[in-house]
Parts: sequence; C-alpha cells; structure tokens
Amino acid sequence: MTLGKTATFAAALVLACAAPSPRVARASGLYFTDRGVRPLARGGAFVAGADDLGSLAYNPAGVAFSGTSFLLDGGWLNHHSSFTRRAQVVSATGTVRVYNYPEVTSSTPFLPIPTLAASYAFGVREGEDAHAPFTASLGIYSPYTAISSFPPAQDGAPAPSRYSLVSLDGSLLAVAGAYLGYRASPTLALGVGLTALVGTFQSTVVFNTNPADRLIGAPEDPAYDALTQLKVGPIFAPSATAGAIWIPEPRVRVGVSAALPTWVDAPATVNVRLPQAAPFDSAVQSGQDARVTFRLPAIVRLGVEVRPAPGLRVELAAAREFWSLHDAIDITPQGISLLGVTGFPSPFPVGKISLPRNFQDSSSVHLGGEYHFAWQQYGIDARAGASFAQSAIPNAYLSPLTVDMDKLTLAVGGGLHIGGHWRFDLTYAHVLAFSVDVDPAEAQIAKINPVKGNPTALEAVNGGHYSATAEVLGAGLNYQF
Repeated sequence: MTLGKTATFAAALVLACAAPSPRVARASGLYFTDRGVRPLARGGAFVAGADDLGSLAYNPAGVAFSGTSFLLDGGWLNHHSSFTRRAQVVSATGTVRVYNYPEVTSSTPFLPIPTLAASYAFGVREGEDAHAPFTASLGIYSPYTAISSFPPAQDGAPAPSRYSLVSLDGSLLAVAGAYLGYRASPTLALGVGLTALVGTFQSTVVFNTNPADRLIGAPEDPAYDALTQLKVGPIFAPSATAGAIWIPEPRVRVGVSAALPTWVDAPATVNVRLPQAAPFDSAVQSGQDARVTFRLPAIVRLGVEVRPAPGLRVELAAAREFWSLHDAIDITPQGISLLGVTGFPSPFPVGKISLPRNFQDSSSVHLGGEYHFAWQQYGIDARAGASFAQSAIPNAYLSPLTVDMDKLTLAVGGGLHIGGHWRFDLTYAHVLAFSVDVDPAEAQIAKINPVKGNPTALEAVNGGHYSATAEVLGAGLNYQF
C-alpha cells in the first residue's frame, strides 16, 4: 500500500470510530427488516456470500474477504402502522362490555440509518494463495427499526394508543464493534467480533395514576393521565459474534454465524408531568433516577451460496433468533417518590415497574442473489431477493410500542463499479406485514400505574386490530484500496 493510500485509509478508520451513533430505537420495531444496502437487496441472504463490510451484521467471516476497504451506506425505513383498539371492561357486577375506539396511525421521521465501517488487510502469505491472511475492521451500524410516534390526542380526545406509546424520538442506539477475519486456507475463512450496544433510548408514554381499586374516578379518566418521559443511558452492553465460511469447491460456499445475547443494564431518568386531577393539585415528584434492564436475543444464521454460471450468485439462508430471552423490561426507581398526593402517604415511594414482553423464538428464511456483468467500461451488479420472517411477539403481547408481525420482504437493487475501486449501491425493498387481531379477552398488557391502590386487575390496553407496512430506500458506496 502506498503512503497516500495508507493516509486515506487511516482517515477513514478515524471517521468510523469517531462518528456519532445513528439515531434508532432498537427496543422498538425490533429488526423490522434486514439491514444493509447490498445485503437487503439480496433479501438478507448474505451469510455464505458475505465478502465485504456489509457482513458485520451477518457473518464476521466475510471480513476476511473485504480486503482494505471503506463502506458507507444508509437506508430509510418508511414505516407506517395502525391500531384500532378494542377494550374489554368487566364491571363490579361482572358484566362484560367491549368498547371500540377509532383507528390511530403512527408516523416515522425521514432518517437514514447508516453503516460505517473500515477494514485493513495485513500479513504476508507466500505461494499461489497470495492473499493477506488477516483482515481487521472497525464498524458501527444499526438495525433497520421503526422510530414510531403516535399522536397523544385525536379528534379532541386522548388517543387510544397513549398508554402504550406516544413517541420514541430522541433515541440514539447503535452496535459498535471490532472484528478480525482470518483466511485459514483457500477453502476456509473464520471471523470474530467484539461488539457493544451503545447510545441512549428515549420513550414517551402515558401512565395512568388513578387508583386501581377505582375508588376515585373512572379507570381511564384522562384527568389522571400522566405524560412520562423515560431516558435510558448511557448504554454500553457488550456482546460478541463469530462465523465461518467454507468453500468446498469454487461454485459453492457454506456460511454459519452466531451472535451472543445482549444484556442491557443502564441508568435512566424518569420525568412525569403529574395529572390534572384534584388529588394531585399540590403533588410534586421527588427524585428521577432509575435503572432499566432487559435482554436482547442470541442469533444463529446458516447460508449456502451457489455460483452456477460466471457472474451469477444465488444464496438460500435461514436465521433463528432467540427472543424468548426478552421476557420483560424492568424499570427500578432509585429514590423516586411523590409528595403531597391527597389520600396517599407523603412521600409515596414509586415501586418497580415491569413491562411484560414474553417474546418467543422466531425464524426467518431468505433467498436472493446477484448477477455481475460488464457494460462498456463499467461493472454492473443486478440484485434481487425475498425473505419471510416470523414475528417474535405472541398476539397477546402485541402493542403499539412494538408493532411487529409475520412479514414478507421483496427487494431489488444494483451496484455500479467504477475504476476498479468504487462501487455505488442502490436498493428498494417493500415489506408486506400480515395484519393481526388481538382478542381483548386475551390481551395481556395493562396500563402502567405507579400509584396503585388495592391490587385490582387492570384492563388490557393492547386488544384490537394491527396493521403495518414499510418501504426501504437505501444508497451506499464501497471503496476498495
């Protein structure tokens, strides 16, 4: 490598390390579609065929084929969801009534979600197999997730989604990592990575502070609504990933990778706008510190790529995500209390809040490929792919906070190679999500009430009809030194 190229690479590496975390809420939309401009165009089938820095999220063994390079791309997830709430209420006499609410729809900002990574190939190997045996990489990326917001009010009335989510604006989460790829032989590549979930997470939601025993007011009296903002961070949750690519013969590649689970245990602040109801006329919040804990899943991927003709690559891949680890989000206040609430001891300590998640393990299958051909002095890649992914959320625990369901993703894209060093990529993907009806009699997510009186069961707030759709537009560039 020349001195000029070395200086350029060093600048790219510093940029990869120093760049601010992309703005995304990993604990919401939950990987709504596959990520990365080139991998997404292949339908997420990028486990065996991983050979550039897009491999960081799929199979770190792909780093071994990336050479000395730099990758920058971004994808905009244009996600829309709707929620038509149905609530079952049981009166004191045992009468069951079901109430229907108007439909409410979410919005997402225009916010490209980037990948930023650089790699450096080093080491000397003699003989015919003259590639560098080692490649090191630094990178930062975020899953393609939805930063959703629902209106707090609709048609002059409180929105039916307010007890699940108002907004995720202000979240800044990413996965940062250091990776090492090793070409053990012409037929075997290995890769490992040390990663960490970093950044902050912010959620705005409405608590209901009406006593659960209903001695004061109706169960959802808006006078008892308390707009609450939860800020979690700084988050630093380490994890690791590893993978291998085996090439039994030139036209076949087999890839496997695994990522360890992530345990998040981070400081948080809770700020509550106290309700307008009379018992809170003289009330104030004392303290704002808390601790938030939850777990994100381990993931295993397997893929087989075949190259039946020059320039043509087709891969079939599958993934298993162990979301059953994500059973709850626990918020433990540290010295938060309410002072001056009529009818309550003062101070009234706010106890632990546990948001039930009870996710289940899920699987996905991916089919995609690309065809490389020459056009005049340029190289062209034509890409296409499709994937089907199960939702990890049982119907009873689906809510506006996390609108996710079984979905089919169709994607197309292309790459333009210029001058032997540059590759420019474009991708479009459409996500078809299958709507879900949650029976209000089976719904399991209740309002959050930090000042419960007698331990009376609360009505669930997540029953009803859910639908969602999304498009992804992505663009990127790869530079090979």
